[in-house]
Amino acid sequence: MNALSAQVNTARICWSCGASTDAPLFCAKCGKIQELPRETDYFSLFGLPRKLRIDGEDLERRFHQLSWKLHPDNFVRASEKERELSLALSSELNDAYRALREPLPRIEYLLARAGMRKEGAHKQQAPPELLEEVFELNESLDELREAKTEGADLTELRARLAEAQRNFQEKLDEVDAELRDVFGEWDATVDSGADEASQRAVMAKLNEVLNRRSYIRNLVRNVGEELGQS
Repeated sequence: MNALSAQVNTARICWSCGASTDAPLFCAKCGKIQELPRETDYFSLFGLPRKLRIDGEDLERRFHQLSWKLHPDNFVRASEKERELSLALSSELNDAYRALREPLPRIEYLLARAGMRKEGAHKQQAPPELLEEVFELNESLDELREAKTEGADLTELRARLAEAQRNFQEKLDEVDAELRDVFGEWDATVDSGADEASQRAVMAKLNEVLNRRSYIRNLVRNVGEELGQS
């Protein structure tokens, strides 16, 4: 099993009793809370495969079960180390749940974990197939701003921009459907135990579609803001 799809199951030594344990959160022998292995990711924290299609109800159930087990109230009379671990792991669990409960943060996390998604690492570029439409949209936005400054009639410009907004919203819906399809491709690589090169090829596709989605979403939002101010 390769580095991208492997789940964490390496045996460790319990800090309390010294026994070897492969249990992720509690020692199988003495039951003491354990530190998470450094390589543990949010999927394996919940005992899930590193897939993008997740049953939301199942994830929520796992979250509540772990939250109850790790809650600091359960360690009020425990040692200082156990109390510290409880607080740290509860915080980690909350972060993990926020990252995985929605599809977009989930894919952002998966790509970031693989070093393929860095905030602000590159300037967004217009998708080549949209260059002409984006150019026309920017021209219309400039005309609207100029017309507002001059106090001119905005009716025609607003109608043109509203139509452009609807057009780009449709494209955003199409990209969302494409992204869901690539989710399936990724999950298939996990199920098949595909090699790291194959997985990274699908990740690159996910990254490209996500970038395209982000660009189009920003266009829709920017047009909406301009229309709301005019």
